[in-house]
Amino acid sequence: MSIQSLKTGIFSIWQFFTAILQHRKTRTLSVLFAVGLVFSLVASACSSGATNPQANTSANNQSTARGITVSIGYQKAATILNALKNRGSLEQVLAASGASVRWTEFPAGPPMLEAMNAGSIDFGYTGESPPIFAQAAGVPLLYVAYDPWSPKAEAIIVPKNSPIKTVAELKGKRVAFAKGSNTNYLVVKAVESAGLKYNDIQPAYLTPADARAAFEGGNVDAWAIWDPYLAAVEQAIGARTLTDATNLAPNRGYYLARKTFVDSHPDVLKTVLDEVSKVDKWAASNPKEVAKFLEPELGIKASALEIAEKRREYGVLPLTDEVITQQQKIADTFHKINLIPKQIQVKDIVWKGNQ
Repeated sequence: MSIQSLKTGIFSIWQFFTAILQHRKTRTLSVLFAVGLVFSLVASACSSGATNPQANTSANNQSTARGITVSIGYQKAATILNALKNRGSLEQVLAASGASVRWTEFPAGPPMLEAMNAGSIDFGYTGESPPIFAQAAGVPLLYVAYDPWSPKAEAIIVPKNSPIKTVAELKGKRVAFAKGSNTNYLVVKAVESAGLKYNDIQPAYLTPADARAAFEGGNVDAWAIWDPYLAAVEQAIGARTLTDATNLAPNRGYYLARKTFVDSHPDVLKTVLDEVSKVDKWAASNPKEVAKFLEPELGIKASALEIAEKRREYGVLPLTDEVITQQQKIADTFHKINLIPKQIQVKDIVWKGNQ
């Protein structure tokens, strides 16, 4: 019933009620009937005017999202977020609720999470090590999903003609990798498995672009790097693999979000993850298309990019106890060799909303 109909009905009944009162011979039952009818109409109008819980939730979600800008950090080599950015689907979905998106590019995971600490980004994707360093530094972030990626998608490599044949021969050598990256952990586990200590090598902390220049220029002896840069240098100059991460490191990727963003806009976060998952499924089924898309973005040949895409795994998955335990082992390892200043508990910063 509409408000106007309610007004009309109540007015009519009131006239009837007044007439009853003016007629002294009217029975009391008629008066009670009139009063009951008025209250019945009021109750009916209130009931029909209330929104159902589902519609109300939708309205609340839209109101909490209206006017906000979701700031997303990405790396060009991170296939899924890069593809999501260029497809523009997230912008379209969020625009319906009055929200917008801002993208910021980063060369690696650690500076991205520094930006998250500063409040400059709300959401991003990195390898397994950056969030550990970030948590130890007090960055207010949460793990919101993980990507299985692949142990085959990272490796320690040497130039084709290098005399170095095994990881054990890296003792005293300069090894390039990004500090706090997933390959940082690979180096730690690889040298340990070869009977060395972390301080037996000379780390050269370099971003992928700087590391490749140093690698090709002979300024470092080895390079720990991930795909697609790994596939690119293998194809371009015949770089030789000493070891990949098989049986050494899980080499997962993680979707991370600023805690205050998650607390304030969990509905928006779920929308972002839904769109990420859609792009992830598309990429898993279309490695050739992904390679063609990334070629001009990265300046890497599509043939190398296709190799990288085919040897990785896909998924936007909630963290399980097993995944958290594996991530905790990485954190414990970094603490043991004093790469992070304190013991941390990974489970303390895992979002439960994606379970």
